[in-house]
Amino acid sequence: MIGTSDFNRGAKIIIDGEPYSITEFQHVKPGKGNQFTRTKLKNLISGSNLDRTIKSGEKFEVPDVEYKDMSFLYEDGDGFHFMDQSSFEQITLNNDLVGDSKNYLIEEMICNIVFFNERAIGIDLPNTVVLKVEKTDPNFKGNTVTNTTKPATLETGAVVQVPMHINEGDRLKIDTKDGNYMERVNS
Repeated sequence: MIGTSDFNRGAKIIIDGEPYSITEFQHVKPGKGNQFTRTKLKNLISGSNLDRTIKSGEKFEVPDVEYKDMSFLYEDGDGFHFMDQSSFEQITLNNDLVGDSKNYLIEEMICNIVFFNERAIGIDLPNTVVLKVEKTDPNFKGNTVTNTTKPATLETGAVVQVPMHINEGDRLKIDTKDGNYMERVNS
């Protein structure tokens, strides 16, 4: 069982028999009345979102989920193909299950595939990935204003805001939770 005081981003709970992942939460202590927690949840099976206000101290069952390390193989019209590292069994996840994670998937990347009742229901990526810049505008002389950014298209097709000194071909560390640029990586 997990209580509202133990909530964190990515924690998984069961509501009405369905597994959910906590995407956002906020503990609220009003001047009058009891404490409560505002939460945004994502259904791990259907992908639908749910906003729920939960009384402080309420407890939830933790879903019996299993994680398997699988290697990303490729994407095609059927979906995203992954292979189990130990049994070499392959599975295909559709676009809805992969969601925004597709912006960070590169071939042979090891991901945690989430299973609920022996059915793949989601994907957990590493916290950071290193991706190559495919296209970005060149920096121009005299542009020295601090915190100025420009868009850069990465090898996966994702577009992130980067500092002006980043060039095409640079390798960047990207945070997979929020999609933000972290730093340039030396090859």
